[in-house]
Amino acid sequence: MLFGAGFVLAGILIGAVMTAIFWPASPSVPANRIVESVQIGTASYTPPAVDASEAYDLSSTFKAVAGTVTPAVVSITASGTGGIDLPDDGFHEFDEEDLRDSFQQSSAGSGVLISDRGHIVTNYHVIQNAQDISVLLNDNREFDANIVGYDVTTDLAIIQVPPSTPDLPIIALGDSDQLEVGDWVLAIGNPFRLNSTVTAGIVSALGRDVNIIDDANSGFGVEDFIQTDAAINPGNSGGALVNLAGQLIGINTAIATERGTYEGYGFAVPVNLATHVANDLIAYGEVRRGYLGVEIQPVDARTARARGLESVSGVLIYNVGDGGAKRAGIEAGDIILEVDGRPVNAPNQLQSRVALHHPGDTLNVLVWRDGEEFLVNPILGDLQRARQATSIPRPELPAPSTAPFEELSEWGIGLREIAPAEAEAFGVTEGAYVAVIIGGSAASLYGMPRDSIVRSIDGVPVLELQDALRSFDLAYAGQEATVLVEVLRRDNTTAFYEIRVPEMD
Repeated sequence: MLFGAGFVLAGILIGAVMTAIFWPASPSVPANRIVESVQIGTASYTPPAVDASEAYDLSSTFKAVAGTVTPAVVSITASGTGGIDLPDDGFHEFDEEDLRDSFQQSSAGSGVLISDRGHIVTNYHVIQNAQDISVLLNDNREFDANIVGYDVTTDLAIIQVPPSTPDLPIIALGDSDQLEVGDWVLAIGNPFRLNSTVTAGIVSALGRDVNIIDDANSGFGVEDFIQTDAAINPGNSGGALVNLAGQLIGINTAIATERGTYEGYGFAVPVNLATHVANDLIAYGEVRRGYLGVEIQPVDARTARARGLESVSGVLIYNVGDGGAKRAGIEAGDIILEVDGRPVNAPNQLQSRVALHHPGDTLNVLVWRDGEEFLVNPILGDLQRARQATSIPRPELPAPSTAPFEELSEWGIGLREIAPAEAEAFGVTEGAYVAVIIGGSAASLYGMPRDSIVRSIDGVPVLELQDALRSFDLAYAGQEATVLVEVLRRDNTTAFYEIRVPEMD
């Protein structure tokens, strides 16, 4: 768990004992206490007349939804020896290696029945590396379950109880694209093994990216969480987040906490994404996900001005690889404003929209370039092939040059004019050559590469060294948040780097 606004996957791991401690409600009554006869509940005033009809209506709705949905939410126990990850959830004090070597481990969580063939959607981290999985239904029937498939990039998995199981209560699916902040929701799951627990809250935010699904730092993790203040605790992972129509609109996954328990912020995978993943896992045993082939970053006010946007919106393309985006004419420096008619204003929103599609699907993408909007229709490639391509090493950088350069110490950059050999290698004569990037500097932290050519800074062309020095000095003196640097790399690709402006001493 990460403390100080840490995020915890809402599963719970049990060793040899339960983790929750329950205290007695009250001390015992002394034997010699004198018991008086008193009349309670007699008020000394007349309660005011209150119209509670709306509150009763909401209460009746909660009861109806809970009664309808709770049977479709199951309790999951996944057992293994030495294979299940140990969450730092604030409830355990043990040596992880000793526990892995010496004890049977079990991970407890929740799941939701989504088909009459016994398919259950849950979180991948609930069943990760499990050897045995047990499912307890709300009516106390218990079954062994098998793993159908899982998707690390969304932390989702499908397990299945025997397909012939009769009378399985199946949840109805909603549309998470219709959610709005402020909508009432109920969270249903099994926190601390307290089966069939129902909590209520509202949708606190949409499209959250909390950086917990890193997929081994591959950059392919998909986060577009629904944030809710309905209480979610360890053991709720894989449980249902439902609307007041009793429809599933999210799979509860994580909590933001400093103590390992509920502090008001829970996160759920939207049902539209979960349904896409579930359909693929059931049909193919894997997710067949489309791949656009771009590297992206947020747009801030300075970037918006540099690219000529009237408002801060969209997602900046800072590099275009070999894929559908390149073949459709998308270029580094473009800003994607919409996908299939829906605005995308953060990288995770673009990733989520693409994740709803398969290889070969065509997207309708609204792009901003040079002060104009236009539509392109990229055909998506295959994410699995793209993953394999990322393992291909880039050509090694040449050894650092010993030629003199101008050092921008605040930025950690060394620049000089383009030498004839570099002009031939890059195919350009205009710009400033990046001879040095100092480790730990602002430029280094934001990924700017050595052995590249600076082409523009905040949209201002760099024709020679002095242009670059002037623009960096102006950005430093102006003390705005970031500066947008366009560079040409040795592999002949253009990339954009949004670098935070260093603070003045």
